[in-house]
Amino acid sequence: MSQAAGLSPEMLEMVVQTLKQVTDRELPDARILELDEKDEFPTDSIQKLLSPDVGLHLIFLPEDVGGLGGGARDICRVSEEMAAADLGVATAFLAICLGTDPILVGGTPEQKSKWLTRIATEGLIVAYGVTEPAAGSNVASIQTTADPIQDSDGNVTGYRINGTKQFITNGGVAQLYTILAKTPGGPSFFVVERDREGLSVGNHEDKHGIRASNTTGVILEDVEVPVENLICLEEGQGLKQANAVFGYTRLMVGAFGLGGGQSPLRRGLAYAKEREQFGAPLIEKEGYLLKLIVENWIDLAAGRAYAEKVALEIDEGDHDKGTEGSIAKYWCTEAGNRAADAAIQALGGYGYTREYVVEKMKRDVRITTIYEGTSEIQQSIISMYRWKETVRSKGAMYTQLAAELDETHAACDQVGADIVAAAVRALNRVILHMHAARLTKHQIVMFTLADMVTACEVAGAFSRKAAALLADGSPDAVFQATMARVFARKASRITLDGARGCLEGFGSDEATSVEEAAALLQELSESLPLTMTAGMWDDMIAVGEELKAMD
Repeated sequence: MSQAAGLSPEMLEMVVQTLKQVTDRELPDARILELDEKDEFPTDSIQKLLSPDVGLHLIFLPEDVGGLGGGARDICRVSEEMAAADLGVATAFLAICLGTDPILVGGTPEQKSKWLTRIATEGLIVAYGVTEPAAGSNVASIQTTADPIQDSDGNVTGYRINGTKQFITNGGVAQLYTILAKTPGGPSFFVVERDREGLSVGNHEDKHGIRASNTTGVILEDVEVPVENLICLEEGQGLKQANAVFGYTRLMVGAFGLGGGQSPLRRGLAYAKEREQFGAPLIEKEGYLLKLIVENWIDLAAGRAYAEKVALEIDEGDHDKGTEGSIAKYWCTEAGNRAADAAIQALGGYGYTREYVVEKMKRDVRITTIYEGTSEIQQSIISMYRWKETVRSKGAMYTQLAAELDETHAACDQVGADIVAAAVRALNRVILHMHAARLTKHQIVMFTLADMVTACEVAGAFSRKAAALLADGSPDAVFQATMARVFARKASRITLDGARGCLEGFGSDEATSVEEAAALLQELSESLPLTMTAGMWDDMIAVGEELKAMD
């Protein structure tokens, strides 16, 4: 196994602590609420984060251009911490990272040296210019054009760019843009400086949340750039460059979902320890604690385990993680959204007021299920690629995963790996059955399969993380193992419910008989017995006791 990329644990901890110090000082609750109310980009705070004293942007830039060379695990950790402080500010940094990605992925050595060095040393704010009024996740449908400019000998010396970009984060404050446009050779990225004649900023978007981030249109009218601003100096590479980083950037947004959900949930937990109702603190009310705090806490912990797994694989050199990035984004952002909503409920009437901040946090985290590809886009990606791979391998992919979980259970029977293994085998059967019955033509079937896939794969990662912590004697191991057991049962329920929907949702006019579907469902119900829930409440209560003891 190759050495994983990234910072040393000591360096990462120093970066995180510096970030916390700066955000605690620059973004107290009063300031966060003020920025939200005024719909204001915190220029001074962003400049401090980009200053030589902090240099937060350096974490995602290579060392040879003056960066820190952080890996995916490092950036996920920092992304979660930033989102916990303020998701609008975190989004501004995501946009800087996104804007540099085409250069990182496709730039020539000269382009990387020029542009990335400037971003590192000057702390430039960057924007990623892809989305258009008629082109969201389907980036191939962009209408912005880049027409070649030729000299008298017919040599291309530059490009003239025309088009309109929409919903561009940092659009009104960026000093540098990476713009995707159609050339004769196909979609291509260009580096465009803010001061180029013909580039102007469109309307400022009045958003539901993340109001501390700057979101505008970007208008390009006969904007001329030299040929050396064509990233990789070859036309038609833009979609390849965009797709190359989707797994990575969606993993980052997943981390935003974790931070954006964990922060309000922590506030809900603190409130529950102080607020008394009917003679006792709310945290002593079992239904309140388990429903609003524990279940969501576990969902976030499960998502964190999966994100850590994917980030480690990227850092070890496996960059083909598009589907895994989608799973991480889908689970973590939906879990974060649920957690923030539960935090409002936990605070009751106070949660619904702006003074207690969680109302603002809920509005912020909602965007994570939309930008960088909606949850429905992620469901489509997850189901399509896992369906194809399951069929191509004749079920071997999930058979192997189940066997690995059996091995985990044999080595450590405290993490629910046996329950997850049974759920994975059931998932495998359902995918193959729905394919054979030609029912995967229905999008609702594919969405249901995506939910089953996501629950099983996230649960598998959580069980294996907990087993590794127990083997290492980590002080957090028992707590993580207890949560992993609870989540394994949840994954089993999601899988069985999904199987029921797939197998009972169509009548005999489809390509499978009702009797055949009923027989398979009965078989799966027996392989995922109700006894798998044995002890679930005990485990959830144990998690609740741990949370009560937290500072």
